Amino acid sequence: MKKEDKIIKDIKEVKIQGATDIAKKGIKIYTEHPTKKLRKRLMGVRPTEPLLFNSLDYLDKGMSYEEIMKHFFETQEKINKEVLKFINRNDVVFTHCHSSAVVNSLIYAKKRKEKFEVYNTETRPLFQGRKTAQKLKKAGIKVTSFVDSAMEIALERKQKSRKVSVVLLGADAILKKGVVNKVGSNVVAQVAFDNKIPVYILADSWKFYPKKIKIEERDFQEVWDTTRKLKIRNPAFELIEKKYIKGIISDLGVLKFGDFLKKVKHN
Repeated sequence: MKKEDKIIKDIKEVKIQGATDIAKKGIKIYTEHPTKKLRKRLMGVRPTEPLLFNSLDYLDKGMSYEEIMKHFFETQEKINKEVLKFINRNDVVFTHCHSSAVVNSLIYAKKRKEKFEVYNTETRPLFQGRKTAQKLKKAGIKVTSFVDSAMEIALERKQKSRKVSVVLLGADAILKKGVVNKVGSNVVAQVAFDNKIPVYILADSWKFYPKKIKIEERDFQEVWDTTRKLKIRNPAFELIEKKYIKGIISDLGVLKFGDFLKKVKHN
């Protein structure tokens, strides 16, 4: 199997996951074989990943692979430092699915702060939340994982266990009307909003996409590998309504949703 075929297959099967990792792998093979055919394949492999689309555009406009990688590194550094301001001793942070921006910022905070705890969801059907839990646990962060259907219990202010202080979510795409992230994210944001828990989106500003974007729906067999004649829906993402978002933490700083849109359009 050719290297590019292997990378594309791994992206499609979510063996390579997370918008930043997908973008890094995608542009790496594109710089090695910058053909229209490969670009088209990369654009179609995961239709809800504008960070990859925008990175390919920057490559075609003359930006080097090294410059783009530097942007990714510096963006994460900026996000880390901003997130650090939102986490205090004995806080409980809630997150959903797997976001490298969220995981890296929490590990950064752990190295520089007093103890805090993380609640997260396992994120069915592919259990990306388990990857988050494992990485955080390895870094010495206390983690409690919840089944997806218990996310309201995890976020409920009246629960007897420790209360969530802040919700940190990643993003696959930032649109004019909201943020696209793993399915379940809007429910998380709504429950958090109702319980007066602030929701922040951690994302590279290159995830902004001014056009319509296709919400990926994946193979139903990921949910239930069955030969029975059942109709099964497996949407991978959903839109987080902007009214639930307290702010976006990116390379542009910490901004309210409307301010982020104004700034990113002029960048």
